[in-house]
Order: sequence, then structure tokens, then C-alpha cells
Amino acid sequence: MVFPRLLFLFVMVPLVELSILIKLGKYLGTLNTILIIILTGILGAAFARSQGAGIISRIRNSLNQGQIPGDELIQGLLILAGGLMLITPGFITDLLGFSLILPYSRKWYARMFLSYIEKKIKSGHWQKHDIHVNNSNDESEEDSNHKPEIMQ
Repeated sequence: MVFPRLLFLFVMVPLVELSILIKLGKYLGTLNTILIIILTGILGAAFARSQGAGIISRIRNSLNQGQIPGDELIQGLLILAGGLMLITPGFITDLLGFSLILPYSRKWYARMFLSYIEKKIKSGHWQKHDIHVNNSNDESEEDSNHKPEIMQ
């Protein structure tokens, strides 16, 4: 099930992107097409950096207040994915990348991502497991009985 998705992602998407770039190059000219690609990459990287810095600040604030920054981590993951798409040449990946970085559409993606995870857990495809993490050899017995929960 994973292989067809990877095949599509790594073969078909670049072929479609290349086709669009060739057609756009014929319409706008090669130099203009290259300049658009470079410009969207620079603008996207700058915007991803500013959005990422804001999320990192929110994560630090949450941690300083003793809260788990769950929403902020998902937002950060989406910004990272958007930034990666923006540095990939192509217009489809640029549109998707910008939509992952823009705050309003990113919130929609975050809700969809959380809904997906919830469905996987409820359907039994993913399960919670208890594991023991031992960070030091001289833990007290009370600390050694604490087992964090992890989803698989």
C-alpha cells in the first residue's frame, strides 16, 4: 500500500511539474519561468522562516508554562512540510507549500491531520503502548515507575 503512494510521489509529481514548467516556459519564456521559480523559492523560504520562528516561540512559551505544545508541534510540522515543498521546483508543490505555510489554511490542514490520527486510533490501526524510558541510572523508585504513553 505504501509503495504505490511513494511511486506516485517521487515519479508522477515531478513528471507533472516538469510538464507544467515546459508549457509555462513556452508561454512566458525560459528566463521568466526560471525567475518565477527562484522568486517563489526565496519568498517561500523567507515566509516559512518567519512562520517557523513564531511557532518556535509559541512552543517555548508553552513549555515554560508547563504545558504540552501539541498544537504548536503540528503547526511546526506543517510549516516544515510547506517549506520543503517550496524549495522543490514546480508550481503544484509551490501552491501546496504556500497553503501549508499560510496560517488560515494551515489551521485547516492541522484539523484534517488530527482527524486522520483520531480515525486511525479509533479504527485500531494505531495503538497506544506503554514504554519505559530510562534517562539515568540513579532514578528514584517513584520515577522509574512512570511510563510515558506512545502511539504506534
